[in-house]
Amino acid sequence: MKKYALIVAGGSGTRLGGPIAKQYRPIGGKPVLMHTLAKFQAFDDKLSLILVIPGGDFDFWQNLCGEFGFNIPHLLVAGGQSRFQSVKNGLDAIADTEGLVAIHDGVRPFVKQHVIEQSFQTAALTGSAVAVVELKDSIRKVEPSGTSVFQNRSEFRLVQTPQTFQLKKIKKAFEVEESAAFTDDATVYEHQGWQVSLIPGNLENIKITTKEDLEYAAFLVSKA
Repeated sequence: MKKYALIVAGGSGTRLGGPIAKQYRPIGGKPVLMHTLAKFQAFDDKLSLILVIPGGDFDFWQNLCGEFGFNIPHLLVAGGQSRFQSVKNGLDAIADTEGLVAIHDGVRPFVKQHVIEQSFQTAALTGSAVAVVELKDSIRKVEPSGTSVFQNRSEFRLVQTPQTFQLKKIKKAFEVEESAAFTDDATVYEHQGWQVSLIPGNLENIKITTKEDLEYAAFLVSKA
């Protein structure tokens, strides 16, 4: 079965601050995105890699690739105004309708190989595979009145990426009109009435969003 990895970094990354978007910030001597692409290439060097970034960043990214000697083959696709549109653009760039695609946040460079492998295996069997981790802290639900109610954390999971799907199904799922209810690719898939399969993720697979995340990411790279 043909396998694709759709690495999504279509946003401006403004929450981190500074002149350079978070996906291009260096950790361990090279930009975050290069670490992420390398993880998927190391899993399977025959994997077709698609990188979604803002169209206006193409020249900047290609210059970075030259500067860092980054030569992992990948197709560049222009992102949209939202994550939904960026993923849709990436899916539209895949001509095949048969196969599997792992959709992954570009700023999650610490996904483990066994998570990628299990995501493809499970999606091949069930149609989908979404990486999740258990909660470590107690949680409470805040009511409109301002009071709070204890929640059993064992009934909840934190959602990560990759979120891997059979191509035919996820392409069909993204034919719908965008909705605020679509918080990730799994919710778009579920909108079709299909059940999502969960697989264990890895705790280190953080999404780099803040300055503190970037500092922790640098620590993780130093320990690798």
